[in-house]
Amino acid sequence: MGNSEAVNMERIAPSAVVLLSGGQDSTICLYWAKGRFDRLYALTFDYGQRHRIELDSARTIARMAGVVEHRILPVPTLAELGGSALLSQEPIQEAGGRGNLPNTFVPGRNLLFLTLAAAWAYQLECHDVVGGMCQTDYSGYPDCRRATLDALEEAIRLGMEWEVRIHTPLMFLTKAQSVRLALEVGAMEALAYSHTCYEGRFPPCGVCPACRLRAKGFEEAGIEDPLLVRARRECHRAGGHKELG
Repeated sequence: MGNSEAVNMERIAPSAVVLLSGGQDSTICLYWAKGRFDRLYALTFDYGQRHRIELDSARTIARMAGVVEHRILPVPTLAELGGSALLSQEPIQEAGGRGNLPNTFVPGRNLLFLTLAAAWAYQLECHDVVGGMCQTDYSGYPDCRRATLDALEEAIRLGMEWEVRIHTPLMFLTKAQSVRLALEVGAMEALAYSHTCYEGRFPPCGVCPACRLRAKGFEEAGIEDPLLVRARRECHRAGGHKELG
């Protein structure tokens, strides 16, 4: 899908499967999809991630968005294979991995998730899958690049004999632009319940690469992060016992 799909509000098709991790990007994409598809099916994966709190976020956000069905699929194979700090308690490093990638890269994760989403779409007689991948403000993961997803689209078409379009509305947006898009599509309330922190903390740690990238986007957009607003509110209700990152 092209650059224009982030702003084009026309209806695309009757239904779509949306990858919903519970994070910032997938939440924005879910609300982007609400304006373009009549029926949404949300798909979340429990793959042994260290930030498992995002599964609760996904449940909450799916309810808020009013999806037709929300499935959480267990994918223990990735954790069994290992090889990523997101699948262990290994200290997070922003570089130094193979190809100088961050050690949070989970090999094959997006390829697997999108293929499973396409398999569900096939069962639903649906042709559209939506994901929050981005290659602008991102960590360099090769399975987030549009060229990778174009190749995967073709492989799915050949392997399933089913036309599947992978929509990536954030692909060429900066984090600040994605925050502004969230405002446009009405995702800000849901973003208060999203989760980004790699350490799995609420309030978020504020120092891991994911927290810093999120903070950068909101700061450059000139918009306060609703997650931090919620964290302060809950901290106040708890008598100040929660520590903000």
